[in-house]
Amino acid sequence: MKKLISILLTLVFILSLSACGVNVKEVKANVYGIAGPTGIGLASLMKDAKNGEGSLDYNIQLAASNDEIVAKITNKEADIAAVATNLASTLYNKTNGGIKVLAVNTLGVLNVVTKGVEVKSIADLKGKTVYSTGQGANPEYILKSVLENNNLKIGEDVTVEFVSQPAELVAKVVPAKEAVVIAPQPVATTITVQDKEAKIAIDLNDEWDKFNDKKLVMGCIIARSEYVEENPEAIEAFLKDYEASIAAVSEDIDATATACEEFKIIPKAAVAKKAIPYCNIVFEDGAEMKADLSAYLEFLFKANPKSIGGKLPADDFYYGK
Repeated sequence: MKKLISILLTLVFILSLSACGVNVKEVKANVYGIAGPTGIGLASLMKDAKNGEGSLDYNIQLAASNDEIVAKITNKEADIAAVATNLASTLYNKTNGGIKVLAVNTLGVLNVVTKGVEVKSIADLKGKTVYSTGQGANPEYILKSVLENNNLKIGEDVTVEFVSQPAELVAKVVPAKEAVVIAPQPVATTITVQDKEAKIAIDLNDEWDKFNDKKLVMGCIIARSEYVEENPEAIEAFLKDYEASIAAVSEDIDATATACEEFKIIPKAAVAKKAIPYCNIVFEDGAEMKADLSAYLEFLFKANPKSIGGKLPADDFYYGK
């Protein structure tokens, strides 16, 4: 009798494990990215998804704008998305905790690009007019901080003229004999491709690191909180796929550049190949992610609370196992 009971208990245990098991390959994952650095980490995964590979049933698309991603997340059409870190915070606040950040995927992507002007350090910007994008947004706050850390002030020591779109920076350099611009990737590289006299002089990510013990984290991957709670195994499977996809960026830049052109993450593979080393693509999760991202959001909050949705996210913003 005891032996029979033991066998029955064993069978019940095995069946319970089977019932708890999830075939994540059958879990649908609607993933959205956007053109530019934050989308680069998806390139290899997009190629796998196209070939029917990957751990989940992936549907990966590029959105035309940040507004489209906001709408997709809000309407539950997107489960996972690669976005700017300040947008992630804004979405969290807008949806009352409806999203979680899974990992950081991009560090600083801003560069000082020069033509006909010798700039070897931030100090060399003194007395110069600099064109930049992002007034009232991340680029302005980062540039202001970098200048102040070098004892320079906008308006007093450096004149900064803002343009409305990053592409306008190309027009400021190519026809000019002399120019200095602060350009995000891949625009910075596009300038040097179109004008052989232009060059990337300074990586602002490096300048940030000189005065900050936490990294400059400009891009991340997020997921709807509801999707995370309903599909914990799928989220873990996605993160493994995504980490591998990001690793492929540095392991095979040529293949990544080709995929970037194929999926319109960056228009031309030749530009992507030159831009990728300046895009600082990373995979950072867990405690390290929380430490770096929370510090950066605090920086933005002090600069302008509206830039992150009005308030700092609570701890449940940061995904943890």
